[in-house]
Amino acid sequence: MDHRSFAPRDRLDGQIVVITGGTGAIGAAAARRAAALGARVVLIHRGEAAQAEPVLASLAGQGHLALRASVTDSAALSAAAERVLRELGPASVLVNCAGFTRPVAAADLEGLDDALIDEIFATNWRGSFAAIRAFAPQMKATGDALIVNVSSIAAFTGLGSNLAYAAAKAGTDALTKALARTLAPQIRCLAVSPGVVDTGFVPGRDAAFNERMSPSIPLRRVGVADDVAAAILACCTALRYATGSVIVADGGRHLG
Repeated sequence: MDHRSFAPRDRLDGQIVVITGGTGAIGAAAARRAAALGARVVLIHRGEAAQAEPVLASLAGQGHLALRASVTDSAALSAAAERVLRELGPASVLVNCAGFTRPVAAADLEGLDDALIDEIFATNWRGSFAAIRAFAPQMKATGDALIVNVSSIAAFTGLGSNLAYAAAKAGTDALTKALARTLAPQIRCLAVSPGVVDTGFVPGRDAAFNERMSPSIPLRRVGVADDVAAAILACCTALRYATGSVIVADGGRHLG
């Protein structure tokens, strides 16, 4: 019998939390919450080094790190994983926040061209898988690690920025469930699924769009990045006896 307790915890002291898409709105919000609970945070992003500086400066505590690596570059992810292990120790939490999309109406079949489909899957599905592939060995060695994949309610509603994004996120949910089985018990794997979130992630969704959407959401407002970050951190702290689940944090948007 395995004697891991998976008891809830209030703090993340001693934990190394790696966040892909760490300079994006949700990634940065999750980083701030993790640091506030005592974790050392690694931000993985594909922008210039200066892009990460404001996020790093906003983090409580010390010893945080920002690394440049695109999730579509598996060699760069492997190098980042090696550096984390060498400089900080093994990662115990991996949060896959990196993503990409572009609005294309579901009926506009020609608008969803092959290049866009490939880019969406390369970033949103393959990128998450590649990050997991790079970090899983060191995470498994800790004996008590966690992967959180940021998915979307588009995965099961079929509605979202475009059909390829919905399909990629459905793949993310399948990946989460499959790895929850195959990486257990050393690594738990969960997904967090937001709905409409007030960030710049989807081009063209502005304050007017959010105002139109709010009445259709049972909680009567669109989400903010910190709503999603709170759900991610709950996976690290309160929801410790959970794996393979998709945690929906959308204000009830998926209810239609």
